[in-house]
Amino acid sequence: MICSVGDSSHRGSPPGEENPAALERAAEQLGAEIRGAVRRLGRRGAVVGVSGGVDSGVVAALCARALGPGRVLCLRMPERDVGDDSSDLGLQLAESLGCATVEESITASLEGLGCYRRRDAAIRQVFPDYDPTWRHKLVRSAATGGMIVFSLVVERPGGEQERRRMPAGPYRELLAATNMKQRVRKLMEYTWADNLGYAVAGTANLLEHDQGFFVKGGDGLADFKPIAGLYKQQVFALARHLGLPEAIAGRAPTTETFSLPQSQEEFYFGHPHERMDLLVWGERHAVPADELAGPAGVAPEAVATAYAEIARRRAATAYLHAPALVADAPDLS
Repeated sequence: MICSVGDSSHRGSPPGEENPAALERAAEQLGAEIRGAVRRLGRRGAVVGVSGGVDSGVVAALCARALGPGRVLCLRMPERDVGDDSSDLGLQLAESLGCATVEESITASLEGLGCYRRRDAAIRQVFPDYDPTWRHKLVRSAATGGMIVFSLVVERPGGEQERRRMPAGPYRELLAATNMKQRVRKLMEYTWADNLGYAVAGTANLLEHDQGFFVKGGDGLADFKPIAGLYKQQVFALARHLGLPEAIAGRAPTTETFSLPQSQEEFYFGHPHERMDLLVWGERHAVPADELAGPAGVAPEAVATAYAEIARRRAATAYLHAPALVADAPDLS
């Protein structure tokens, strides 16, 4: 069944194979919550930024089922680093759901804001001979329990790849530049939402929401978040239950940020999503490390190490969830 999260006193079942009856109940419950959220917000429908990935696909399908396809806009927002594949998948998704869809390329906006210029300047601090035509990505060190170190990988014209450690300053500069992509996409979502009188649907799953894998003011911003309580495997299960196209329902999770193919595992989590589901579930429900080791396929020591990293990452990214701090009114009498 779709297990309860956030209550460590009742462990429930770990995320994994879900039965059709439980998936249908989950879809009905989430649909009711979507309708209630849109009604409470006084909006007429929902805008979903679709990336061709399973998370945005499931959110779009749930919104179409809850509100009707005529009240859902699937917004496709490609940019030059990731190409048109994601937009093509988004089009396929919208057509399968019967929803309206619009493509808004964000490349020109990013050029105007200096995203690519700032990105290239950060990369050249590590690879001075870097050319903007080279593909690149950012990767983290293995999940060993030590300090996480990030490295930059570039692909030279001949196809050979080179990896170098990225110092803190250039790393922050690179993230600041590439975070513009998520923020510009969110700007477009709210522009269309204002135009249509719709609410903006968030697409973060539980792993991303719990572990702070989102950009503040970017993909972390939404009017409602229907799948933030679902583990990744549960999202995949719902995708198939809802009949999403296989190209989306079976697509491996990516970051959709850098020009080289990049998994969420190598950029952020340090584990494949199936194992990460179990590790986050175990940590949230205080499952002993030696009990989870077998299902997770790693040694108890590795589970304990992952638990510690999960807790540290949750604390470190609390800022991303925090609302603006409003100062107390001073006494001017």
